[in-house]
Amino acid sequence: MASWLHRHVGARLALLLAAPLTWLVAVYLAPLALLFLTAFWQTDSFTGLLIRRFTLRNVADVFGEPAYLATLVRTVGVAVGVTLACLVVALPMALFMAKVAAPRWQPVLVALVLTPLWASYLVKVYAWRTIFSATGGLGLGAVVVVLTYLWLPYMVLPLYTGLSAMRPSLLDAAADLGARPGRSLRTVVLPLLAPSMVAGSIFTFSLSLGDYITVQLVGGTTQVLGNVVYQNFSTDLPFAAAVATLPVLVMVGYLLAARRSGALEQL
Repeated sequence: MASWLHRHVGARLALLLAAPLTWLVAVYLAPLALLFLTAFWQTDSFTGLLIRRFTLRNVADVFGEPAYLATLVRTVGVAVGVTLACLVVALPMALFMAKVAAPRWQPVLVALVLTPLWASYLVKVYAWRTIFSATGGLGLGAVVVVLTYLWLPYMVLPLYTGLSAMRPSLLDAAADLGARPGRSLRTVVLPLLAPSMVAGSIFTFSLSLGDYITVQLVGGTTQVLGNVVYQNFSTDLPFAAAVATLPVLVMVGYLLAARRSGALEQL
């Protein structure tokens, strides 16, 4: 009887998981595999048609050309800069929301943090373009500022959740032992917030890594990998696919590093 029940429950669970797993494979993994496959195809130089014939030329051009590697470094640098800026701005905001504000005001503050997400992405970027155009500030710095504004809620919310779950007795114990607020922040709060910071950074880093519209509108002459893909996908799809594999590989490495750190298991 017990074994039959175990098999029955296992079969029902398998059926429940089949739908989301099928959706994941069909919507995410299959297109990703097709992207990698397309990077090894060719484009007819005369007709512009796609030729499904294996070649390493696109991959060799991307990984062997210093200009594209420099663009990769610039793209990763922007993503890192945006993530650090979001962390610096979000930490005091989340700390105030979770530990200083009265409980009845906390839902209101969360709603206010989420409010910018309700506005159109393009409207917000064009508003920033107007600001920077008036001051002649278009460029790489403007890109970091705008992306920080766009993705800030994705850092605030994980930090707020982590701080809300933190027991007040930990801070009280640190204060009883003579730790000043700054030291309590460094030795108690930040180590316990590491999983939340990693979770927020995955959002801000990945979203910044793949963005190209903001760079086009406020970046001036700045080029990132997203722009290179956008400029080539209609004329040389295999080459654009080869370029698009770079941020995918970077993100896979980032997720593996986050997993190795153990922070994801603590979420």
